[in-house]
Amino acid sequence: MKKRIGSYPRVRVEGSGRGVVSQAGAVLLVETVRKTGLDTAISSALAPWRKPRAVHDPGKILLDVALAVALGGDCLADIGMLRAEPAVFGPVASDPTVSRLADTLAAGGQRALNAIRSARSQVREHVWKLAGTSAPDATGSVTVDLDGVLVIAHSDKEDAAATWKKTFGHHPLMGFVDHGTGGSGEPVAGLLRPGNAGSNTAADHITATQLALAQLPKSYRRGRRTLIRTDSAGGTHEFVAWLAKRGRWLSYSVGMTITDAIHQAVLTVPLAAWTPAVEPDGEIRDGAWAAELTGGMVDGWPKGMRLIVRKERPHPGAQLRITDADGMRITCFATNTTGRPIAELELRHRLRARAEDRVRAARATGLRNLPLHDTAQNRVWLEIVQIALDLLAWMAMLALNDQARLWEPRRLRLRLFSPAGQLVTAGRRRILRLAHHWPWAHVVTSALGRLDHLPNPV
Repeated sequence: MKKRIGSYPRVRVEGSGRGVVSQAGAVLLVETVRKTGLDTAISSALAPWRKPRAVHDPGKILLDVALAVALGGDCLADIGMLRAEPAVFGPVASDPTVSRLADTLAAGGQRALNAIRSARSQVREHVWKLAGTSAPDATGSVTVDLDGVLVIAHSDKEDAAATWKKTFGHHPLMGFVDHGTGGSGEPVAGLLRPGNAGSNTAADHITATQLALAQLPKSYRRGRRTLIRTDSAGGTHEFVAWLAKRGRWLSYSVGMTITDAIHQAVLTVPLAAWTPAVEPDGEIRDGAWAAELTGGMVDGWPKGMRLIVRKERPHPGAQLRITDADGMRITCFATNTTGRPIAELELRHRLRARAEDRVRAARATGLRNLPLHDTAQNRVWLEIVQIALDLLAWMAMLALNDQARLWEPRRLRLRLFSPAGQLVTAGRRRILRLAHHWPWAHVVTSALGRLDHLPNPV
């Protein structure tokens, strides 16, 4: 009787396998590109940057890098994982060609960025129509969350500087469309800033909002159906006045810093004026209440602004701040929404915390670091990251259902993209066969079936 040695079986490895495709589940992203028409839109947008007699299309190169980032890459050279699988990804440019395109687009400056953004906006409107009741505007409104992200730099890159957290790097301001509790979200703004950029800089919030609005269908670029949510960094007079400006009429829900005046006003709110906070399922949130501050608290702010405060018993072990009152954690936000219960408005603002999930997904999808040196180059990289996040969000929105729509990038890569497949030819067709014992093979095949039933782009 032979003794078993070790915990795992011993396998002999040979590098001569044929007909085997790694990252076979990435066909989900490739099919998403094809069904949404993103390849055609990006190719058309970058046509001015295609050199005569060029072999590779700039749009295809940019999309290939975005696909590599969506699959877990974090630098231009990771496009090599696509180059190794021409049967799935087609011809892929060499590393020097990719690097030259990044330099060319960086030299193109704002014109190149606008071309990429315009293509994304065009495709986004088409995708939302394809998604139907799963689209983020299915309820007739759109919510955009703005949030800053600290990106650490480990070398002296252009505009890298000391951050407010005593780290070193950049401080981009991002915008995400919230898909609600049944989905994730997609990026609509990426403003690259130096590491020492202020958190509450009104001009940057205005610019980021303009970028976000330009990504939305035209009917949502003004009017109350579009809600802009921020943390207290957005609670400035200039930004709120810009949002509420006549003719723009955007809805807003922005966090506010607890000033001494607000702190004193909270202490005078009668007990009967506090409304119990609620959970997303409608249940009462234990130990949390909300109330509206009236009187002169909104003097000097745009007409129609409401100031709502929330108090909650701190979690065990949490330390109270100087702005807290009566042993309660105090937070505050401003909104111009009327006709809805205070508890509903407080819940809507609290759900802004979902933006932290979007930031985490962005960090896991190419925003952990900025791999290039010049700021102009890293602006192009930030657009690539947003395309990768778009693809992940659109694939989930169009092809996945139930809990799979909530999976974050790391889980998507592990469960759906990572399995290998066998490429066979039968009846003049190429067929990619996934291992039947893979636990999520049925999720991949079902998702591909849903994509296949979508109409092809015109």
